Amino acid sequence: MTDRIVGILILLLALGYGLEASRMQVGFLSDPLGPRPFPYIIATLVGLSALWLIFKPDPNPTWPAPRFWPVLGLVLLSLVAYAYLVVPLGFILTTTLEMTLLSLLFGARWWQGLLGALAFTLAVYFLFTEGLGVTLPVGRIFG
Repeated sequence: MTDRIVGILILLLALGYGLEASRMQVGFLSDPLGPRPFPYIIATLVGLSALWLIFKPDPNPTWPAPRFWPVLGLVLLSLVAYAYLVVPLGFILTTTLEMTLLSLLFGARWWQGLLGALAFTLAVYFLFTEGLGVTLPVGRIFG
């Protein structure tokens, strides 16, 4: 029953996301495909995953032990904070901090988490900016 409840909640999230995607305004100077299809693709994939949970639930689902719930809550809060901080602080700083925190929560040493996060962040940043030509926020505080 829990899979079906979660599936319904995720399906509602996907529908809301798709609705918000339909309201997205794109300038006329973008390429012919533009950024419009990507939110629709995400909403469709999330919706299909939700339908899978609704119609093919696990007959015996297991939940994490209660001792892990504070960590999971912290992960959720950190992802919300990331969404709010990525524009003012910039992609590189915010993503490095987020990935370092997640690494620490999952048991990495601080220096391993920091080095891994920085390497991943820089690789993704250059892949998007140089390889795909997508602009990522540099941060208002860095100008």
